[in-house]
Amino acid sequence: MKEFLEQYNNDLSSASPEEALRYFNNLFPGQCIFSTSLGAEDQVLTEIISTGYPSIRIFTLDTGRLFQETCDLIRITEQKYNIKIEIFFPDHFSVENMVNSKGINLFYDSVENRKECCHIRKIEPLTRALKGMKVWITGLRREQSAARSGVGMVNFDETQSILKLNPLINWKEEEVWSVIRSKKIPYNSLHDKGFPSIGCLPCTRAILPGEDFRAGRWWWEDGSKKECGLHNNET
Repeated sequence: MKEFLEQYNNDLSSASPEEALRYFNNLFPGQCIFSTSLGAEDQVLTEIISTGYPSIRIFTLDTGRLFQETCDLIRITEQKYNIKIEIFFPDHFSVENMVNSKGINLFYDSVENRKECCHIRKIEPLTRALKGMKVWITGLRREQSAARSGVGMVNFDETQSILKLNPLINWKEEEVWSVIRSKKIPYNSLHDKGFPSIGCLPCTRAILPGEDFRAGRWWWEDGSKKECGLHNNET
């Protein structure tokens, strides 16, 4: 796998998002899937995929604790691009057992509880969504956090045993918003209220001037690695 990753990253060292998507769509037809959280980067990729690569599936995870603005954007995006975003939900028995044993807002009590909640509401449905696929497409950018600074255009996710393609990995925030404005791409209105990164409602807040991009995620926890487990098992 290491040799393949080196080849892929060499081939795509100066590739545009469109070129990177075309490369893998040709290499693995029908086996590429894009996970969107409806954030700014993901909306840019939705525009590119829906208008140029309709065979690439698009899905999102509904954790049951999303902002209303995020839910509204799903419908707006589907209507604009005439697409259907597949929605994966957590197993309701697992959610019921967790909440009944540890409380509705268990994630505030400990890091372990928060990770358990993320696993049940995100990781398990993600695993189902990726089943049978060869390439997982994401909107990660190196600039988003220190934990993502070493991520390549193409990586291998050890947990999901799948290639991960990050077409916007080298983009700056200004590039993302330039494309959104020029192409009139719909975006989450929370971005205009100080939310650069948007996850579940109880686990996300607006950031203050000068704060890190991910500072609004799980802000009550110590440490700088603000990840839920979706993007921290790569080689």
